[in-house]
Amino acid sequence: MTTLIPAGDFKTSYAADTTIFPTATSRNFAIAGVVLLALCPLVLDKYWLSIMIQIGFLSIAALGLNILVGFTGQISIGHAAFFGFGGFASPWLSNHFGIPVALSIPLAGVMTTAVGLIFGIPAARLKGLYLAIATLAAQYIIEDFLGRAEWFTGGVAGTIAEPFSLFGFVFDTDERYFYVVLAWMVAMYVLATNLMRTRDGRALVAVRDHYLSAEMMGINLTKYRTMSFGISSFYAGIGGALYAHYLQFVSVEGVTILLSIQFLGMIIIGGLGSIMGSLMGTVFMVLLPELMGAVTDALAGGAIDRALNLKDSLSYLREMAIGLAIILFLIFEPDGLAHRWKQVKAYWKLYPFSH
Repeated sequence: MTTLIPAGDFKTSYAADTTIFPTATSRNFAIAGVVLLALCPLVLDKYWLSIMIQIGFLSIAALGLNILVGFTGQISIGHAAFFGFGGFASPWLSNHFGIPVALSIPLAGVMTTAVGLIFGIPAARLKGLYLAIATLAAQYIIEDFLGRAEWFTGGVAGTIAEPFSLFGFVFDTDERYFYVVLAWMVAMYVLATNLMRTRDGRALVAVRDHYLSAEMMGINLTKYRTMSFGISSFYAGIGGALYAHYLQFVSVEGVTILLSIQFLGMIIIGGLGSIMGSLMGTVFMVLLPELMGAVTDALAGGAIDRALNLKDSLSYLREMAIGLAIILFLIFEPDGLAHRWKQVKAYWKLYPFSH
């Protein structure tokens, strides 16, 4: 009697092909990862908790940009403006209308979606360089609005944001607020993962891969391009609102074109069209300046420090490192960290016969 041994992973249904976790092991690792993250406030100091919180709300906004750029193929250089709009919208709702912060955060996402759709409708008929210029214009238009609309943002002076509270419990410390950001991050990443499994998600990818073929298949290009701007803006608004209520203050000075470039760097380094890559790229971009700071401190007082005056040039070196990282990834790893991680997993899955 001959026994047949499977030579690979076989998927016998469409549901199996679109499942979030291809194996029980991957699902268990994901659950274990969330549990380990939940234990971070018990073992990390305040400094590293602040880094983790920053990674959380920035990764939400970066995921929104990846849905627009990586999954739909639409370029945007104005993502920071929508991030900032959400950061101002949530305090405006809570301060002027008495809406609880727990509710003002998703409402800020909805308001930012409306603004994104306003710019997305005309931009949906553009592509390439013309679309990049249109989104750059959106960056400066919204940034100028935020700086002048004192009734909404407090003008150049900024505005105060109330701390997050739920059922009378105030999340006014890093240890407490970490769980708010973690809950939102898990929810938004699960939402995006499920979106990509739906008919609309597959249509977004079709628009990216070959818009002429997608149109011949009956996909409304304008509808889905506009939809991607709305979804991207919603994620940016949620991330911005979480950012505002963490600092409990928000100013237009923090949402410049430089932040938009950093968001692009996150998804390029992490991997365009990869949900996990959005998180990996954010971690890389947030930790890179910390690494550069540690290197500068290690070199302080030495011959290199005296020659280059590193201590006074720290901010310049950090920005230079970000630009250099983007260039190197575009040259040597254009598919990003997520692709490299898949290759590592595939190697060990077949080891020692990985060739």
